[in-house]
Amino acid sequence: QVQLVESGGGLVQAGGSLRLSCAASGLSFSHWGMGWFRQAPGKEREFVAFITWAGGSTSYANSVKGRFTISRDNAKNTVYLQMNSLKPEDTAVYYCAAPKEPFRVVLRSRDYDYWGQGTQVTVSS
Repeated sequence: QVQLVESGGGLVQAGGSLRLSCAASGLSFSHWGMGWFRQAPGKEREFVAFITWAGGSTSYANSVKGRFTISRDNAKNTVYLQMNSLKPEDTAVYYCAAPKEPFRVVLRSRDYDYWGQGTQVTVSS
């Protein structure tokens, strides 16, 4: 059974930083690309970032490019999202996710099968 558990959310002032973590179990983590998504109140879930299974390639939404960094530690079965220069519009519930199959580059939320419970990030102005 695949489990993804996010942590690290919280309340931060605009311009501040947070680092989210997602601990994975139930899958051969080093074989899976991992994604981060977010959902703000009244909005659809949107892609934030993706990292390939060995960490050699990443992809970002334009809205976070240059401010957020996705990384992973395969020895700890954990993927991270470092968020810098946070803005009020970054306020959302953040989710990590894994696709159904290994070795896939997946950027659309509908192509992900495994999701964490989410962690709230609130950025005050």
